[in-house]
Amino acid sequence: MKFTLDWLKQHLETDASIDVIAEKLTDVGLEIEGVTDRAAALRDIRVAYIEEAGQHPDADRLKLCRVNTGEKIIQVVCGAPNARTGIKVALAQPGAIIPIDGSKLKPGKIRGVESQGMMCSTRELCLGEDHDGIIELPEDAPVGAQVASVLGADDPIIEIGLTPNRPDCTGVRGIARDLAAAGIGTLKDDSRQQAVAGTFDSPVGVSISADIAQNAAVPAFYGRYIRGVKNGESPAWLKARLEAIGLRPISALVDITNLVTHDLARPLHVFDADKLSGDINVRYATNGEKIAALDNKEYTLSDSMVVIADQAKALGLGGIIGGEETGCVDETVNVFVECALFDPINVAKTGRKLQINSDARYRFERGVDPQSISWGIEVATRLITEICGGEVSDVVKAGEVPNPRNSFDLRIDRIRELGGVSVDADQAIAILKSLGFEVSGSAPVITAVAPTWRPDVIGEADLVEEVLRIVGYDKIPTVPLERETSLPVPALSPFQKRVGLTRRILASRGMFETVTWSFTDSRWAKLFTDLKPGLFLANPISSDLDVMRPNVLINLIAAVGRNQSRGFADLALFEAGPEFFGDQPGDQRLVAAGLRSGATTPRSWTGSRRDVDLFDVKADAEALLEALGTASANVQVNAEGAPSWYHPGRSAALQLGPKNVLGYFGELHPKVLKALGVKGRVVAFELFVENVPMPKKKGTGRPLLNASSFQSVERDFAFLLDANVQSEAVVKAARSVDRNLISDVTIFDLYAGKGIEDGKKSVAFSITLQPTKATLTEEEIDGVCKKVVAAVEKATGGSLRA
Repeated sequence: MKFTLDWLKQHLETDASIDVIAEKLTDVGLEIEGVTDRAAALRDIRVAYIEEAGQHPDADRLKLCRVNTGEKIIQVVCGAPNARTGIKVALAQPGAIIPIDGSKLKPGKIRGVESQGMMCSTRELCLGEDHDGIIELPEDAPVGAQVASVLGADDPIIEIGLTPNRPDCTGVRGIARDLAAAGIGTLKDDSRQQAVAGTFDSPVGVSISADIAQNAAVPAFYGRYIRGVKNGESPAWLKARLEAIGLRPISALVDITNLVTHDLARPLHVFDADKLSGDINVRYATNGEKIAALDNKEYTLSDSMVVIADQAKALGLGGIIGGEETGCVDETVNVFVECALFDPINVAKTGRKLQINSDARYRFERGVDPQSISWGIEVATRLITEICGGEVSDVVKAGEVPNPRNSFDLRIDRIRELGGVSVDADQAIAILKSLGFEVSGSAPVITAVAPTWRPDVIGEADLVEEVLRIVGYDKIPTVPLERETSLPVPALSPFQKRVGLTRRILASRGMFETVTWSFTDSRWAKLFTDLKPGLFLANPISSDLDVMRPNVLINLIAAVGRNQSRGFADLALFEAGPEFFGDQPGDQRLVAAGLRSGATTPRSWTGSRRDVDLFDVKADAEALLEALGTASANVQVNAEGAPSWYHPGRSAALQLGPKNVLGYFGELHPKVLKALGVKGRVVAFELFVENVPMPKKKGTGRPLLNASSFQSVERDFAFLLDANVQSEAVVKAARSVDRNLISDVTIFDLYAGKGIEDGKKSVAFSITLQPTKATLTEEEIDGVCKKVVAAVEKATGGSLRA
C-alpha cells in the first residue's frame, strides 16, 4: 500500500515529520517497507526557460535552443518534438544525476554542436511513463527553482506492508485513522460523503438475479446516471497522486475511480452509459461465456463467476475488472457509476482461476466496508461533477446493505492478563472510540461495537490487541519465562542431534546434501518394491510425483541423471530423510543415503584419477557408523544380504547380528540405472539411522587421552586361502588375539593367478602392535605373531605362505 505524505495530510491534521509518522505506523502494526524521498532524486533538476529554439545546422530532427537557467544563457541540443520558444522546461546541467539510470550528465557535442545541458521528459525523471516529449512546466514556474517543488514531487512516498486482516487500511483514510488514534494528529471530517440530490430518474435500472441473491454473492448494488460530463485530462493534483503510487493517469473519469479506491478503500466502476443495452443485471456467467476486459485480454468464464451485464452481454467481472467495450473514452458524455458489494470468497476464487490481479480484487477479497456502498457513490458523484461537470440522477438500488455491527464485552483486566500492560478503563475507552468503536459501560467490563470497516474484530482478544497496539507494543515489559528446573532442558532429543550429526559427517566427506521431494514416480518406485495402495497420492502435484517414495535412493539416482545430462559426471550426493512403506502411523523410517559416480578426483597429470567403487561408499557408511557411536569393527558384512536394486556380487548388507540390518552398500544394478536415465557405474549406500544403537551414556567430559610413549611395531603376514573366504574373517581373527595390544589390522594385498592354485587366493595383511607399559621384546613380538597365525588358520582354514 503506497501513499504520499501530502495525501495522508488530506485526512490527518498533523505537523509530525515523516520520520515520526513512519515510526508510529510500524508501532501500530502497519509496518513500513520504505520511504522514498523524490525531492532528493530531483535536487539537480531546475526550471529553465527556452528563449529561442532554432534548427540544428546538421540534423533535421534536432533543435538548437538558447536556454535561460536563471543565472546564465546556455546552448542545448534537443530532439523532443515539443521543444519550442517560450516554454518552461525541466533542465539538467552538467554534473546533474539523471534519476532514470543514476548517470551523471556530461557536456558533449551532438552532430558537431556543443550541448551544455539536457531538457528532461517525465520518464527520465521517474515521474511517469511519457517519453514522447520534454516536460512543459506551468507558465508561473519560477526560473531556477527546483522542479520537484513545481511539480509537487517533493512529497515523500510511504509504502507499508499491509497484512490481509486490515482491509480498512487499503485506503489512506484508514491509515490516517490509526495514526490519529495513536496521537499523531487529528482525523479530519470527510464532507465528500454527504449525499448529492439527484434531479432526474436514472434511465438505467439495476437488478440482482435470484440465484446471486440466494447465495449472497452480491448483497447490494447501487448505481447513478450522470449526463453531460466532459471527460478529458485529470487535474494536476489528481495525476500527481496516482503517478506517485505507480498508476498511469488515463482520463478524469477513470482516474477518479482509482483515486477513491486508494483513498477510501472503496472500489468503483464507471460505464459509458451510451454503450449499454438496457438495464444492468448482476448474474452468474454461463459456461464458456467470454469477456474482453480492460487489461486488453479476453477471458472465458464459468458459471461460478459473477458478472455485471446489460440485456445483451457481460460488461465486467464483479469485484475484479471492467469490460473494454463499455469503458470510458475522451468522447464519453453520459456515464453510469457502479458501487457494489461482492462476496470476498467468490471474488478470490474468480481472480485466482482467471489469474487477474487488480486493485479492486485486492480490496474486495479482504472485505470492503458494507456501509461504503452508500457514501462511496456520493464521493464519486462529487468528484465527477467537480472535475467533469454533468447532471446527476437519483441513486438506483438493488439488494440490501448488510450491517454487521458485532458487539463484544471487554474485561479491562484482560488487557493486562493477555498483553502484560496495565491500561485503565478511561484510556481503553478513548482508544477504542478513536478507532471507530461504539463503547458503553464502565470498568470492570465495557461493551464495544465494532465499526463496519473492521471485519477482523471477532472477539474480546481482538479488542485487547487494538488497545495494546495503540498503547505501544514497546510498553510490554520483558519477562523471562520461569524454569521448571535449575538447568535448561535441551531443545533437541539425542535422536534429533544424531540426524544433524549425520548430515555434518557426510558433508565432511566431500558429499553434497540434496533435498528432494518425498514423492516420486510410481514407475521408478516399482523397481524397488511392490507398492501398497496407501502409498499413492489422491491429488499429486505432478503426474510424475504420484506416490510416496519407498526408497530415498530413487530421487538421488534421478538427480545423477539430470546432472549427467548437463555435463557433470563426477558426483557425490547424499540425503537424510524419510522413506515410506505404508499409510499408517509409523510406516516410515529415517534413512541416510548417499551415492557416488564418475571418478574420485579430477583429471590430473599425476595419474591419480580412478573410478569410484563400492569400497568408497563402504567407507562412507562405516565413517557414519563410527560417528553415531557404533564401532565398524563390530559390524558384520553380509555379501548375500543386499536387495535387488544392488548388483549381485558387488554389494552387501551391514548388520549387527543376524536380524538387525543397519544398511546396505554396493554398486547399483544396471537395469535400475537404465530405467532412471543414468549412464555408467554408480555406487551407493543406505543407512537406517533408527536401527543404529544409541551409544551408552557417558559423562560430559572428554575421554582420557591414553597416548603411548613406546614405539609401535608392525608385522606383515600372507595367507593362502580358499577363494570364497571373506577378508573380514581374516581381520577379525587377527584382531581377536589381543585387542589391547593390536591397535590396527590392515589388508594391503590380494592376489590370485600365476603361482596360486585354482580356487585359492593370497591375502596379505599388516598388524600394528602398540605397547603401553614397556617396549616389546623380540620374544614377545614372536609370541603374538604365532598366536595371530594360529587364530587366522583356525578361523579361515588357510595356511601361512612361506
